[in-house]
Amino acid sequence: MSLVKGHHHVSMFTKDARMNKQFYTEVLGLRLVKKTVNQDNPSMYHLFYGDTTGSVGTELSFFELPRAGHTTKGSNSISRIGLRVPSIESLTFWQRRFNSKNVIHDSITTYAGYPALPFEDPEGLELVLLVDENTTIPSSWHYWQHSPIAEKHSIMGIHIIETQVKRAERFGKMLTEVFEYEEKMSDEEGILYKNKAHGGSNIIVKKNEGSVQKPGKGSIHHFALAVESKEELVLIEQRVQQRGYHSSGIVNRYYFESLYFRELNGILIEVATMGPGFLIDSKEEQLGEKLDLPPFLEERRAEIEAGLSPLN
Repeated sequence: MSLVKGHHHVSMFTKDARMNKQFYTEVLGLRLVKKTVNQDNPSMYHLFYGDTTGSVGTELSFFELPRAGHTTKGSNSISRIGLRVPSIESLTFWQRRFNSKNVIHDSITTYAGYPALPFEDPEGLELVLLVDENTTIPSSWHYWQHSPIAEKHSIMGIHIIETQVKRAERFGKMLTEVFEYEEKMSDEEGILYKNKAHGGSNIIVKKNEGSVQKPGKGSIHHFALAVESKEELVLIEQRVQQRGYHSSGIVNRYYFESLYFRELNGILIEVATMGPGFLIDSKEEQLGEKLDLPPFLEERRAEIEAGLSPLN
């Protein structure tokens, strides 16, 4: 059995946390499950959106950078996130909703062989809703009952992460050797790699020999893959080191433990444990309501809160 259990989360930059919250909760219907700060730079928000409890594989997270400029799109980047919805009818629902909310979107099409609806968030982050009827939804994912979107059309977690890199073969080799992904398809969308443990956790690798992306608002900082425990994280760390990658070592993020490294195209990859999760310091009904801080930052709460703008 593969050590990697699928996607854990994807992390992006936003220039405006307030607008970001409005879009992801009120337009997309996700729940703000954790309002915290960047542990390496507590002056900035770190917001997590997901299902009822922010289950692994549903988490979209954002660092707020108020001075962020525009993203210049290009190679050696994580370029798009695919989010799963239940049905073809759901794509039609979302197309109508995007029209009514003035969300930039394309027509219903196909993406990596799946029925799909590409769209952008207010800062130009590229996303796509897609339908995959051939893989099972993880039992840990639970619909948020207070979402403005009915369950029959709700977003059900991360399905595809798209990368564009100059050395696609090297990136693919890393996915197969370190994370045991399987190469499944190659077409105009690039090469599709599937996770052995969860067939709905896919990564597309596109070859792009153009200019390297200049990140800004709406760009993707890194993606994270999930392992069950610290023991499995240690095994991944050994694989990473054996293949010559420089890693961060294991970092305790309180809500999970993580390992970071850059592969040879410069893409930042995190591997994170599936627990303890966001309920470690909040009750389920109170998730996302107040600023939560890891214990080592608690003594600085007054200073940190004074430097953050209210989200409501």
